[in-house]
Amino acid sequence: QLQLVESGGGLVQPGGSLRLSCAASGFTLDNSAIAWFRQTPGKEREGVSCISRSGRSTNYADSVKGRFTISRDNAKNTVYLQMNSLKPEDTAVYYCAAGRPSLYYGNTWLHPREYDYWGQGTQVTVSS
Repeated sequence: QLQLVESGGGLVQPGGSLRLSCAASGFTLDNSAIAWFRQTPGKEREGVSCISRSGRSTNYADSVKGRFTISRDNAKNTVYLQMNSLKPEDTAVYYCAAGRPSLYYGNTWLHPREYDYWGQGTQVTVSS
């Protein structure tokens, strides 16, 4: 069974940090571009960050640049999202997604329909 599983979400105060993990089972991530999206009730899913299959290229939404860092460990079949200086507006359900290697070029990575596999999501709440 092909599956992506997110973990690491939780409640954190503004200015705090969290690290999300996205682990794959049933397939290897090293043939895929991997992205993180987030979604709040009533809004469309928003692209947060994307990493190429090698890990050498990354993309970020303007809203998280300088605060979030995406990385991958292909040996562990896992992708991470380090989130620092968290703000209340970062509160959302965070999803990881896997797709074809060329996805990270240009702005294609921002479109949820381009991805083949999705995790179930993990809740991140930033509140004092």
